[in-house]
Order: sequence, then structure tokens, then C-alpha cells
Amino acid sequence: MYCRGIRGATTVEHNQREEILAATTELLQLIISRNALQAEDVASVIFSLTEDLDAEFPAVAARSMPGWTEVPLMCMREIPVPGSLRKCIRVLLHVNTTRSLTEIQHVYIHGAVNLRPIFAVQP
Repeated sequence: MYCRGIRGATTVEHNQREEILAATTELLQLIISRNALQAEDVASVIFSLTEDLDAEFPAVAARSMPGWTEVPLMCMREIPVPGSLRKCIRVLLHVNTTRSLTEIQHVYIHGAVNLRPIFAVQP
């Protein structure tokens, strides 16, 4: 068994609580399904948001998912690099798995597909 990182990112149109929660839920559900994860597999999760998003913590969306109340979650601010993607939610899941690095499926959706086109997913 290994501890592996799974990355993902998405964007929202507006700095609104409902959009942040819906986008985070969509991203996490895609990561979970594409990697056949159970909440018990997740060691911890780090979320980051660009500085233009502050209407809600993405961790609130994760907490509402079945089995995720005990998963350690942390939210932080992304470094505001000039010219970087705006209204972006990023996630790094640390998971316990027997999958190899090449079997891990990272998920980039919506405006975030430009960050890592090789991991672009159509939701």
C-alpha cells in the first residue's frame, strides 16, 4: 500500500457560495469515481483557492459527502501570480492505494483544463 497524491482543479464563473460548493462537489465526485476511492482511502485533502474566491470554504462541500466527516481537510489561498488562472479551485488528495503512479487519474475540468491539458476530463 502506498500513499499517493491525486490532483485536480476546476473553475467557477462567480464568487458565490453555491458555485464554489457545486464545483468542489463535482470535482471530488469525478476524482472519486475515476480512481475508485472510498472515503476510508483518503488520508487528507488540501484545497486552494485563488484570491478572488472567498464566498465559502471548499471543505464544506467535502464535509457534506457521505463518509467524509472524519477526513482531515485544509483550505488555503493560492499564490497570486500575475497572469494566473482566476476563480480556480485546486485540490490535492493524499490517498492510500495499491495503484501505481501511472494508474492514478488526475482530474482537470472547466477552465482549469488549460492548467494540465493532459488530465482534462469532460464532466
